[in-house]
Amino acid sequence: MRHALATLAGLGYLKGAPGTYGSLFALPCAALLHLVVGPIGLAIVTLAIFWIGWWSVNALADDGHGDPPEVVVDEFVGQCVAVIPISIAASMERLDLPRTIIATLVAFALFRLFDIRKPSLIGRADRMKSALGVMLDDLIAGLAAACFVIIVIVALHIVQ
Repeated sequence: MRHALATLAGLGYLKGAPGTYGSLFALPCAALLHLVVGPIGLAIVTLAIFWIGWWSVNALADDGHGDPPEVVVDEFVGQCVAVIPISIAASMERLDLPRTIIATLVAFALFRLFDIRKPSLIGRADRMKSALGVMLDDLIAGLAAACFVIIVIVALHIVQ
């Protein structure tokens, strides 16, 4: 059960770029959550998945050995965090569908950039080499991406 949660039902075992697959999988899931429970619900579910992910990652990540590539629940959480500002803006009718798509692509690209490059606090969390570090670096990367996404949303709203 914990393996299935940490790997998002085996998605993390796909060859190539499992972290990117986990992030891509998060996008339609976040959109569905936005439609069903709105931005606050999306944030609450994302937080719950963070805690469940932390618990499940302990099954695959030996403390001191880092982040196994098949663990993608962390990317799922980080990507959901990155799109929460989009959910908020869309629920307030500040973005139409084309601008929502643009903002979502920006959120995806920024989250992946921060997750791969691991600047500043993201890198420090990654170097914790623990289950918490596995989850925390992507949470922080998602928060960093979300900050930039807010700027993009404001810019897109101004051009509307």
